[in-house]
Amino acid sequence: MSELQIEKGSSRHSAYDLRNPNAGGIERHTLAVVVDNEAGVLARVIGLFSGRGYNIESLTVAEIDHTGHTSRITIVTTGTPAVIEQIKAQLGRIVPVHEVHDLTVEGASVERELALFKVSGGGEKRVEALRLADIFRARVVDSTLSNFTFEITGSPQKIDAFADLLRPLGLAEMARTGVAALARG
Repeated sequence: MSELQIEKGSSRHSAYDLRNPNAGGIERHTLAVVVDNEAGVLARVIGLFSGRGYNIESLTVAEIDHTGHTSRITIVTTGTPAVIEQIKAQLGRIVPVHEVHDLTVEGASVERELALFKVSGGGEKRVEALRLADIFRARVVDSTLSNFTFEITGSPQKIDAFADLLRPLGLAEMARTGVAALARG
């Protein structure tokens, strides 16, 4: 008799599914939240995350409409599908929040991030850093006899890959803006 393929939490001796319905894989979601541009709104949104122990991987905020006094908060967070749904529902209940969009679920989206990298070193490492910058389409925005500062935009994965390659070449400092995202189409 062949072995049954039974998921953890269930039993071959029971007719009931004993798995936790809230369990599931941890997923990464990008949320776009349109809010009133007034004092304390960002603190309320962040308080929702910290008060419930939710993690924020990336956070960007900027005013999108000067006349309407609205801002857009882009949040990258992780959690089970049930936790993500709970986050969206709780964000929607905050008074100054106008819209909550889950860009991960709503279809294709474009995510970009800006980063600055300072690389220290000379000789062959300096030349190799310039070669890598050319490959990744990074721009040199500052240069001294001992340092280069590169500016790069792209997906978070591209930024991570560039940073990993610069570390052995003398990566001294890095600054990242966080993810900015829009739905496609």
